[in-house]
Amino acid sequence: MQGHFISFEGGEGAGKSTQIARLKAFLESLGKTVIVTREPGGSPGAEKIRAMLLSGEARDLGPRGEAMLFAAARADHVDTLIKPALDRGDWVLCDRYSDSTLVYQGEAGVDLNYLRLLETAAVAGVRPELTILIDVPAELGLARVQERAKTDTSGGPDRFEGEALRVHEGRRKRFLDLAAEEAYRFAVIDGSKDLEAVSASIQSAVEAAFQDQLTTDTPAQEAD
Repeated sequence: MQGHFISFEGGEGAGKSTQIARLKAFLESLGKTVIVTREPGGSPGAEKIRAMLLSGEARDLGPRGEAMLFAAARADHVDTLIKPALDRGDWVLCDRYSDSTLVYQGEAGVDLNYLRLLETAAVAGVRPELTILIDVPAELGLARVQERAKTDTSGGPDRFEGEALRVHEGRRKRFLDLAAEEAYRFAVIDGSKDLEAVSASIQSAVEAAFQDQLTTDTPAQEAD
């Protein structure tokens, strides 16, 4: 694959969407072609599964069943959008990826080995080179969700946003533990800081991870 893959992770209210848009603008200023996508979703088939998962329609399947739906959505997303984009040489910025399944369904009690098997099957070797974890205290993240809901016309908090504070705190710990275990690909960003500071930290992490690839190529001058 010729392109580059960056995933964004974090709890509810971390500000991923805003920061992805800012990173996209930065990369495009360097002449890069950037694809922004999300999970669950990102492809027609996966978006149908997203609607089931976030509405709570799939809750009766239990955490294991939901994990299988996430994996099915991810497989379609990878095959339909992510891998073709990377093969073209594009930069892919994804709002959540397989780490979210490990954290969310892991917190719900699903065996980690089972989740890893699903992950291996779903991603087919397509893994992010860099994962930006925007870390915010659970209370702050939920306060942001509630504030956003005041102007949100889509129906309020989704099935995962509306869960208890202790669940969100457990997910935050799992994200941080995963980042510590796989520090080679994670950049942990303090999302409680102001918008500009968070953006600057993310840009610095991307520049450090992709120093050579960020240089805008210029055609060599022909000899006289």
